[in-house]
Amino acid sequence: MTADQNSNKTMRSYRLKDTGSIDNLNLVTEDIPSVQRGEVLVRVKASALNYRDLAMIYGDYPGEIHNNLIPLSDGAGEIVAVGEGVRRFQVGDRVAGNFTREWFGGKRPDYIEPYGSHSDGWLTEYKVLNPELLVSIPSHLTYEQAATLPCAAVTAWNALHGPQPLSAGDTVLTLGSGGVSVFAIQLAKLLGLNVIATTSSDRKAEKLKALGAEKVINYKTTPNWGEVAKDLTDGRGVNRVVEVGGPATIHQSLQAIAPGNELALIGVLTKTGDKIGYFDLFGKASTRTIGVGSRSDFEAMNRVIEDKALAPVVDSVFPFEEAKKAYEYLESQTFFGKIVISHQ
Repeated sequence: MTADQNSNKTMRSYRLKDTGSIDNLNLVTEDIPSVQRGEVLVRVKASALNYRDLAMIYGDYPGEIHNNLIPLSDGAGEIVAVGEGVRRFQVGDRVAGNFTREWFGGKRPDYIEPYGSHSDGWLTEYKVLNPELLVSIPSHLTYEQAATLPCAAVTAWNALHGPQPLSAGDTVLTLGSGGVSVFAIQLAKLLGLNVIATTSSDRKAEKLKALGAEKVINYKTTPNWGEVAKDLTDGRGVNRVVEVGGPATIHQSLQAIAPGNELALIGVLTKTGDKIGYFDLFGKASTRTIGVGSRSDFEAMNRVIEDKALAPVVDSVFPFEEAKKAYEYLESQTFFGKIVISHQ
């Protein structure tokens, strides 16, 4: 085993003692874990927030949440120690964690354990993992940029792939300017796809166009944005909707989709909306629920990111000591792209 050169034997971590308030996120001091056979120790350099992290704070997350966990599914860092028998990585390698502990490739397992909800996540200074749960990060990315990839980017990548392949020249509809939607635009352009995007402001519209969206619809001034998106394709409809909104947006997404094409169901950003009946779907579209993606998906995406030198859109970086402020900024819904916490 190669030992971590840091002489300090303790680390700082955040733990969510209870749901209901950001103030329940406590900064604690703990022992740095030691590596066992087949494990590596990662010095976490950065972590990133997703909407699910805020939902867990308030007890609104639809999945299982274990008590007193270290939050955040997304993080990146440097391997500082390796256990006996480890050959996948070595000390000094730059890595990011896979979103779940079980999904390495192929069909999604019946049961998966995302970090930050089922087991300790990445809002800590050191983390011990099985190296099979890590991927190498693209060489041109900073740790802050790489930390944005595990959930939002892989989700967007998976939404653009799947059983109904998209072809160059097809059109994708994205909703809003959160992490998944921004990554979906960036990745869609690398794949030769056209993009129609929605947003709530002219300022954000300009940013979406700068990323490559050919058309942007303000959904506040254009409540029938799904119909407008269809009109922008000469009435054919879009070939894929990256549906991050949920009940409040699904009806307009169905208006936008071309018959027989796919809604990639991702988000639970809204809780209320008109109910969908059988005939809302019949003859219109197929649906596929996106559960982020596998390690194989992550690695395939990283190869494209590396080859094309894609740079994730980072809105803001907060220091580790101000993690609560990062959550508050996420709650404000005024950001564009990803919110990152630097541990350095």
